[in-house]
Amino acid sequence: MAYILNIETATKNCSVALAKGGKIILCKEISEEGYSHAERLHVFIEECVKEAGVSFQDLSAIAVSQGPGSYTGLRIGVSAAKGLCFALSIPLIAIDTLQTLAAQANVADGLIVPMLDARRMEVYSAVFNSKLEKQRAILAEIIIEDSFAEYDEKLYFIGDCAEKCKSVLTRSNFIFLEDIKYPSAKEMGSISFEKFKINDTVNVAYFEPYYLKDFMVTTPKKQP
Repeated sequence: MAYILNIETATKNCSVALAKGGKIILCKEISEEGYSHAERLHVFIEECVKEAGVSFQDLSAIAVSQGPGSYTGLRIGVSAAKGLCFALSIPLIAIDTLQTLAAQANVADGLIVPMLDARRMEVYSAVFNSKLEKQRAILAEIIIEDSFAEYDEKLYFIGDCAEKCKSVLTRSNFIFLEDIKYPSAKEMGSISFEKFKINDTVNVAYFEPYYLKDFMVTTPKKQP
């Protein structure tokens, strides 16, 4: 049975989970304001493998969150995943970050709208049904009063944007599940295993995260 190491670093949540046959065995994660991914990620990877009683040579593939999300977080996760794939000569599987987030919403009706903060009133969002089938493409969009007005069914909003979006998205069919904030590697296990079974992998050498927006470098303001 395939062991797949799943890595999720697209947001403030630094998360690693080891899965066997699509079932999570062990997960290590932490959400911090300071983005401690560079310090935590490799420690979590080693702990997951060691505590599960397997070796790195037992791994069949590495799955990594492909974005959209934090530029720095994605770079750290993808770099680690690529390094492991090269060293172990195993395939790399790319997972849609918003699908991983949507997987946390256990709903029987309506649609799921995972949203991740893209600063100010802009978000990264997509729309999924309860079977995690994508109903609308991923967008970087500015949230206004008429956003998602074309949907009549219940919309379940999840992600780290509730605080800034609740006062704008006020239609009666809009429901905010505020306890679900960040994607986690725990939800990647079944998704990565299904991709592994059909050999849905990416080129380790050329794969790049899906940033959706260009990375902007800002210059600090000079102090008077």
